[in-house]
Amino acid sequence: MNKKPNRLINEKSPYLLQHAYNPVDWYPWCDEAFEKAKKEDKPIFLSIGYSSCHWCHVMEKESFEDEEIGKILNENFISIKVDREERPDIDAIYMQVCLLFNGHGGWPLTIIMTPDKKPFFAGTYFPKDSKLGRIGLIDLLLSVSEYWKKNREDLLSRAEKVVEYLKKDIENKSKEDMFSDDIIHKGFLDFKSRFDKLYGGFSIKPKFPTPHNFMFLLRYYYYTKNKEALDMVEKTLTNIRLGGVFDHIGFGFHRYSTDREWLLPHFEKMLYDQAFLTMV
Repeated sequence: MNKKPNRLINEKSPYLLQHAYNPVDWYPWCDEAFEKAKKEDKPIFLSIGYSSCHWCHVMEKESFEDEEIGKILNENFISIKVDREERPDIDAIYMQVCLLFNGHGGWPLTIIMTPDKKPFFAGTYFPKDSKLGRIGLIDLLLSVSEYWKKNREDLLSRAEKVVEYLKKDIENKSKEDMFSDDIIHKGFLDFKSRFDKLYGGFSIKPKFPTPHNFMFLLRYYYYTKNKEALDMVEKTLTNIRLGGVFDHIGFGFHRYSTDREWLLPHFEKMLYDQAFLTMV
């Protein structure tokens, strides 16, 4: 059966083109999508990802290629797909929303918002069906659609609060002075308190190399001569280099380790990770 392409077929982004034959009636980020949402009085379903994102591909295969989910989205939402590498400005705004709602973020980034771009729900990856206490995309979409019809004011109120918070956050950041020595020392103490003395790194699992953390600690060592900062970096880099997160055959570093010991990697490599780790 020949599949009919959606609007993404006219885009240049490889990531958007990967979704061009989904049964979801995707729009790219454009005025037409928001005008249609206002005209049809529907919320916006925004999905942000990128072409080398593992869970983005999983969610596409499980959900966005699924006829049932396509039907639910097409009947109740206006759906927009964004490539975060093409539009980092859009991704930055809505990732901040996801962090506000959940305390953590990631991709694929899932946002549901009003036709005037005010978000009232944020999350990341969702399986197609609810399981193990985790809501699936079908149940989520149906619940939001029902709530949009019956409790619209509650969602609009929530969206307004999110927008107000974002405005205040931007205003506060614009008023902040330069970093003081006190903030820099507090940063070092935070890393010290979270440091894994056995395997290196600053979490239990999963473990990301996070080279910018090493760059901060190396600069801290350079200026303060506090050898603890250097020791944390050397311990971590040694374990990363000897572990499975380093590709001993193909070279380069995988994005992160799924375990505490840096042994089992998440099998994708990001160019910016290679660049920053090279600098470190």
